[in-house]
Amino acid sequence: MIGRRSFVALLSGAALSGCQTTIGSGGLSLASPILGGGGSRPLTDLEIGNGLKEALRIGTQRVVGQVGAVDGYNADPLIHIPLPEDLRKVHNVLDKVGLASMTADLELKLNRSAERAAPEAKEVFWNAITEMSLDDVRGIWQGPDDAATQYFRGKMTLPLTDRFTPIVLDTMGEVGAIRSYDRMMSKYESIPFVPDVKADLTRYTVKKALSGLFTYVAKEEAAIRKDPAKRTTELLQRVFGALTS
Repeated sequence: MIGRRSFVALLSGAALSGCQTTIGSGGLSLASPILGGGGSRPLTDLEIGNGLKEALRIGTQRVVGQVGAVDGYNADPLIHIPLPEDLRKVHNVLDKVGLASMTADLELKLNRSAERAAPEAKEVFWNAITEMSLDDVRGIWQGPDDAATQYFRGKMTLPLTDRFTPIVLDTMGEVGAIRSYDRMMSKYESIPFVPDVKADLTRYTVKKALSGLFTYVAKEEAAIRKDPAKRTTELLQRVFGALTS
């Protein structure tokens, strides 16, 4: 994967070395000789496509493992799931009567639900990667540092939402989030003159869980583009070494 500036540098280098890299109506043609890292034999379209897909599989596997661990969401300030806005009003009321621990307990359990659901994303990501066409690869190849993440968002938000929703709902029951919510709301509603509050915890948690997942997919994608240490296989070193050399 490569940013626009590096891509222009690649084309310039190819021209200086006598290689013929063309851009026609069908997009970039990568069949022309582009040397692998270290000046080895030219890379083929197949190798470049496989390299891109391998990078995305490795990157998404790392992300799923990270956010799906205990405290993957809860202890990470970047993707921690706070209470929904309406329930923060509940927190403020309960805090005044010394019951803020009830909302803190619910918030923890929302994060635990997201952590348990996260491993389900791996299969959905890998299916989307397998289904990538050559045009998809070209678009990601020539796009910005988060081009693959944008592709995933467009293609996977609905199937991931469908996959996550029953898992989050079940997990919220398993970790006690629903009981915590019911106890909290019962205490809140026993206080005179408080406004009515309702929250769809399942939908909210799924949306926040996916947002956190894509946040780190984008970071991992950018790292693989720029950081040689992230290229952990020979194919990745050849494909991305050629583009950054």
